[in-house]
Amino acid sequence: MNGAGTWSIIIADDEAIIREGIRTAIAWEQLGLTVVGEAEDGEEALELALAHQVDIMLVDLSMPIMNGLTLIRHIHEQLPSCRIIIITGHDEFSYAQEAIKLEVTDYILKPVNPEHLTEVLEEVISRLENDHTQQNLMQAASKQIEKHIDLLRDRFCLDWMRGELSLDEIREQLMFLHLPQHEISAVCVLRWPELSSGETLYSQRDRQLLLFAIENIALECLGEKECIHFRDYDEYLVFLLQKQPPDHMLQHLIQSVQDYLNIQVLICCEPNKQGMEELHSVYQQAKSNINRDWKLSPLIKQAKEWVQAHYMDQQLSLEKAAKSLNVSPVYLSRLFKQETGRSFIHYLTYVRMKRAIDLLHGSDLPIHEIAQQIGYDTQHYFSTAFKKTIGLSPNQYRKSKVD
Repeated sequence: MNGAGTWSIIIADDEAIIREGIRTAIAWEQLGLTVVGEAEDGEEALELALAHQVDIMLVDLSMPIMNGLTLIRHIHEQLPSCRIIIITGHDEFSYAQEAIKLEVTDYILKPVNPEHLTEVLEEVISRLENDHTQQNLMQAASKQIEKHIDLLRDRFCLDWMRGELSLDEIREQLMFLHLPQHEISAVCVLRWPELSSGETLYSQRDRQLLLFAIENIALECLGEKECIHFRDYDEYLVFLLQKQPPDHMLQHLIQSVQDYLNIQVLICCEPNKQGMEELHSVYQQAKSNINRDWKLSPLIKQAKEWVQAHYMDQQLSLEKAAKSLNVSPVYLSRLFKQETGRSFIHYLTYVRMKRAIDLLHGSDLPIHEIAQQIGYDTQHYFSTAFKKTIGLSPNQYRKSKVD
């Protein structure tokens, strides 16, 4: 469509008398058309069409230099939105049928009947206007989507974490919303307890600014350029990561938030052993763990910190921990299970396996050295525990991360 709000058209026929007859016989302006050029051969018609980005072409099939069929092929390739009406004689009808296979809009038999051509042009204009309207609607919709892309991404992630989407829907939405499509190896949930408890003295505006700042610090510390992240309905920050972050990275994140914002946060990062479709269960587990940790008694918090500081000790035991904390083993065991939902030994194994994953992924240490560094006296004992927990042997896990 040209600047005047009318559709542009080119008449291409090697006979000047036919071109003149068509030009003078049709009420172009009344139809909302402007003849922007005439051509006596296919080559000239192609140049004019591209120069004017023409909307409609009347094309004679029998033209010199470049015949009508060749012209139509070029137009389809270089100006696919252009509508083509072919002009043909009775003796060229088989030729016209070949042109029709090229998806021309319509054809007119010679001698050209002005009334019939007008009807054909009206039909073509109607299709162009419908296409134009549809294109405008699509562009408007696209602008709205782009404008609200962050809200759409958050809504998708929330639906995903509720387990409401199939694998095909997840992949389709990831592509549509321009989100990373790699597999997710870990789900990290970050909580600002002061906000969740309702005891904060910050205004709503300041709370949102601080959440935004926490999110930025977390993204920088986690170090993934292509990270899917969002806030859930409870204002928890959720990060879906391609790689399982090591413990020291998570500690650095917590310390950075403390240093820059003077805020205490909790973070729980759960490895994903399942596919994209079941990621919501990993998210729920991470959230459950972080909520449980928030409510821990001082003794159990101390016990967990003690385990994290001494897990490499091959002689570490419940009795040794209880003695260090000045409580009885029976009391520590019962309270630990009651508050964390798992036994003391299970938690010790969990801490050791997390450290083993860090070393398998981030170092070239042989398996027997990794076993010793995380508190196992033999490689066999470590490998058995690792396979029982992770589902793969240490060697298989290391190889899978390289592949």
